Amino acid sequence: MQKNRPGQAVPGRVTLKTIAEATGLSLSTVSLSLRGGTTLKQETRDKVAAAAKALGYVPDRAGVRLRTGKTNVLALVLDGAEDSIDFARQMIQGIGQAIKGTPYHLTVTPEFDRRSTDTIRYILEHRNADGVIITHTGPRDPRVQMMVDANFPFVSHGRTEFFTPHPYHDFHAEAFATMAVERLAGKGCRKVMLVIGDDRTTNYHNIVTAFHKSAARNGLETALLESTRGLTPAELRGIGVELAHSADRPDGLICDSETRTIALLGGFMESGLVVGRDLHLVYKQTSGILPTMFPRLDSIREDIVAAGVELTRLLRLRIEGAPAEELQTLSEPQPQWRSGD
Repeated sequence: MQKNRPGQAVPGRVTLKTIAEATGLSLSTVSLSLRGGTTLKQETRDKVAAAAKALGYVPDRAGVRLRTGKTNVLALVLDGAEDSIDFARQMIQGIGQAIKGTPYHLTVTPEFDRRSTDTIRYILEHRNADGVIITHTGPRDPRVQMMVDANFPFVSHGRTEFFTPHPYHDFHAEAFATMAVERLAGKGCRKVMLVIGDDRTTNYHNIVTAFHKSAARNGLETALLESTRGLTPAELRGIGVELAHSADRPDGLICDSETRTIALLGGFMESGLVVGRDLHLVYKQTSGILPTMFPRLDSIREDIVAAGVELTRLLRLRIEGAPAEELQTLSEPQPQWRSGD
C-alpha cells in the first residue's frame, strides 16, 4: 500500500492512522506526539505536527473526552472592562504561543462583573475546559474560592489573600511602586501623587501600600488620586487641567495605566504644563503606543505576552498535578528610563 505524503489529499476524515501512514511512524507514536508526549524526540514531534497540519487533522474531541476525561481546552476568563492598552490581545498572544504544538485549544470569555461567578460556575458544571486562567484578581475573589472548593485546576493573574495556596502569576506591583517613587525622588521631586484605578484588585492594595512606604523612606509628601475606575477619558483629562492649575500640584506623578496617562497628559498639554520641566512622570507601560507618542517619558514595563506564556505554563503543571504552592511566580518590572539620569 502506498503511503500518503504530507500535503497529499486524503479522502474522508483524517485520523491518527492517516498521519501514521503519511509519516511512517507507529499509531502509538503519533498518538503520544499529538498528546504532547515529551519523551519523544523533538524531530519526531515536529514531523507529526507538520503532517497533521498539512493533512488538516482535527482531533475528535468527543472521543478524547470519553477516553481520557479531558477536553484539551483551556479557558481564559478575561476582564471585559480592562483599561490597559492592548492587554487582551497580548494576553491571548502569550497563551497562544504557549499552547502552540500542544493538544490544547483556547476559549475566551469576557467578563464585565468581577463579582459574578456565573462563568466559572458554568465551566465547573459542564466541565468544558481542563483548566481556567482568570485576570484582575481581588483579595477575596469569589471565583478563586469556587475553584479551590471544587479542586479544579486554575491559575490567576494576580494574588489573593486566601490562606489556601493557589497558583498565580503576578506583576511585582510593590517593586513597581518603589522603583517609580525612587526615580522621582532622584529627579528632585518633593511631593508625589499616585494615580490608580481599580480598587477591587489585590494589585491596587499592593501598589498603594508600597507607594506610601517608599515615599516615607524618601521623605516625600504624598497624594493619592484613587477610584478613577469609572471615569471617562474626558473626565480624566479635566482632572489633568485642574492639576495643572492647582497651586499645590505635585511635582511628581505615578500612573498605573497607559489610558489614564494619556488622558492626564491631554489635560496637562492643554494647560501649557510641560512634563519633564514642570512635573516629572512615571507610568506603567503595557504596550509600545505611549513610547511612540511621548518618547521622553519614563515608564516601567510589564510584559503581558510573557505573562500569558507563564500563566499557561503554570496551569498545565497544575492540570498535571503539581502542588499549588510550587506554582506561584512574580514578574519583575522593567524600567524604561528615557528622560536622562
